Amino acid sequence: MDTQLTREILKKVRQIEVRTRRLVSDSLAGSYHSVFKGRGMNFDEVREYVPGDDIRTIDWNVTARTGTPHIKKFTEERELTIMLMIDISGSGDFGSQSASKRELVAELGSVLAFSAVHNNDKVGLVLFTDVIELYIPPKKGRSHILRIIREILYYQPHGRKTDLPSVLDFTNRVMKRKCVAFLISDFCLPGNFDQTLADLQPKLQISNRRHDLIALAVSDPREFELPDIGWITLEDGENGEQVDLNTSDRTLREEYYREARARQSKLHKNIRAAGVDLLDLSTDKAYLPVLLGFFNARRGRVS
Repeated sequence: MDTQLTREILKKVRQIEVRTRRLVSDSLAGSYHSVFKGRGMNFDEVREYVPGDDIRTIDWNVTARTGTPHIKKFTEERELTIMLMIDISGSGDFGSQSASKRELVAELGSVLAFSAVHNNDKVGLVLFTDVIELYIPPKKGRSHILRIIREILYYQPHGRKTDLPSVLDFTNRVMKRKCVAFLISDFCLPGNFDQTLADLQPKLQISNRRHDLIALAVSDPREFELPDIGWITLEDGENGEQVDLNTSDRTLREEYYREARARQSKLHKNIRAAGVDLLDLSTDKAYLPVLLGFFNARRGRVS
């Protein structure tokens, strides 16, 4: 890799670090901490009972031995493991706004990673297409997070298509203990859409039982609305198939919109039916309000 390219990569990573760390410090850190609980409670100490203590915490062995009521104190085991499962298939390169879907995915991953590190949690990464492209085991620390951001942004995938069931199976194999797993993808499903969706749902259910699975669905407005600019050639970013469309045809534009929205609605319905929390994000809208809204809604459910 030449020196100029290396400098450009480091500059881009640094820009994302500065922007996302500020967002985490100003807005997300407290919400993240209150929503994602640790794996349980650790025993801390035994002390004498005082009025107002929960009688369910009385240590009867110590009480019997000393003749004075004592209770057990516990502290929350805060440390979590966060796994980022990030889709880097060919369809992610598309973007009609200032950022592509892959660039939005990188910033989302960065915000979540820095939120985790801010709370002393470990973060791991799985990059996938129709194969597992890269696995980075969970660790802590700024240098580790910067490597994760760099890989999300600049890793050159070997595959172009998407295989969501495989990445869920892989994460279940490598993560022996419960983790918070973020599946970040544009969910461009290959083959027959309805059949692929039907095959995906039980995999989502299994992963959600083993882990705390959260799906972030990333889209671009041009995936739903065609511009009125005459004949254009559309190419599938994953399989290379091309189709010529006359976008001046109003009926065609309306049908394109209806079908795209119907597919999105069906996708979202199936993800939620699997019990998985879903965040809907787009390259033309700010993602921070969506994240904060999700954290606030989830805090209300678990409080």
